[in-house]
Amino acid sequence: MDLIGRILLATLFSAGAVQKALAPAAAQGLLAGIGAPVWLIWPALALNTALAVGLIWPPTVRAAALIAAAYCAATSSFHFRPEDGWQMSIFVKNWCLAGGFLVLAASRKA
Repeated sequence: MDLIGRILLATLFSAGAVQKALAPAAAQGLLAGIGAPVWLIWPALALNTALAVGLIWPPTVRAAALIAAAYCAATSSFHFRPEDGWQMSIFVKNWCLAGGFLVLAASRKA
């Protein structure tokens, strides 16, 4: 069950990496919208890929889960748009995922 859960969580990041690779303009628009440099899409793509692998490969699960929690918390700011219910649901989802990643990290040996 643990592996299946980690694979499902990793899918979120692998899908994000593929989406950034195939259609970078959407994510670049989010970055530009908050005044961040659009080139940050490429390190984000690399991080998404590393997290997808890290959540599956047993020796790196704890570290990947901690980084994923921080990533989800940080990227939630892109979606904080109180006037837009859809964006707010993504904002809340990111915080829920951050909590789940913290639980996953806590369940692993340091």
